[in-house]
Amino acid sequence: MYAGVDIGGTTTQVVLCAPDLTVVDSIEVPTPAAQGGRAMVRAALDALTRLLDRGPAVLLGVGIGAAGVVDSRAGRILVASDSFRSWAGFAVTAAVEDALGVPAFLDNDVNAFLRGEATTGAVAGEPHVLGMTLGTGVGGALWLDGALFDGPHGAAGEIGHIPGFGDLPCTCGGRGHLETLASGRAVAARYGERTGRRLSARAVAEAAALGDPDAVAVYLAAGSGVARAILITAGLTDITTFVIGGGVSEAWELLEPPVLAALTAEPPVSGRPIRVVRAGLGSAAVAVGAASRVRTELGTAVPG
Repeated sequence: MYAGVDIGGTTTQVVLCAPDLTVVDSIEVPTPAAQGGRAMVRAALDALTRLLDRGPAVLLGVGIGAAGVVDSRAGRILVASDSFRSWAGFAVTAAVEDALGVPAFLDNDVNAFLRGEATTGAVAGEPHVLGMTLGTGVGGALWLDGALFDGPHGAAGEIGHIPGFGDLPCTCGGRGHLETLASGRAVAARYGERTGRRLSARAVAEAAALGDPDAVAVYLAAGSGVARAILITAGLTDITTFVIGGGVSEAWELLEPPVLAALTAEPPVSGRPIRVVRAGLGSAAVAVGAASRVRTELGTAVPG
């Protein structure tokens, strides 16, 4: 079995995958983000132990997808948000390997998301893909020639923090980033600015579905921003396949129409049709992608 771990700010999900990456068992536990990196990894390891105790399994390795900027080669967190205590600088893979005695590998959570979707999800088999997650923030990752491309500094594909989407301040300190329009935090904030009401992004989506014009306008702006990001990526890289996940994408019926309208009105210069799909693995994408990294690194053959 391969284990995949998704360490998020609120919950940690652990999956056990067969050699073909089919999820055999899974568990979700709270993330003790305020207690520091050691406690967070311990919670993940305890959850994994519970899975292994449920049935016989030979654990070959563990993959971890984690929020923040990571050094995937050294297996260490470089930068983390203030939601996490003592997470930046933490040597994640060393802690896991010391505890379990098997190889461990670390990815940024969006990179792991794309690994999962490109290996066994909505874009499985596609050689070139941009993955985008619309969650609390907006993340991006690139899949080129059938493999993750993280760039020389580990930040390739981060479309959420490219300027040119207005002039609103972003949580990263910049201005006019896609995240200021299309993240869950931004959807809630833009709706609040228009109405004076404080709702979650999910509640704004529910209001839009009931015909609230301000809620509809906020999701229209989010979808138009996503489409512009897609067109920028297509123009720079000639990629024409895009997979979108994250909590905001659950309102797909609100996002998809403005995205498709913008792509129809202004197609890429290559003239090739753009394919935009919703993620297929749901909340398991990061953990499955992390397990996929283990399979790739160990080079284990898939039966059959």
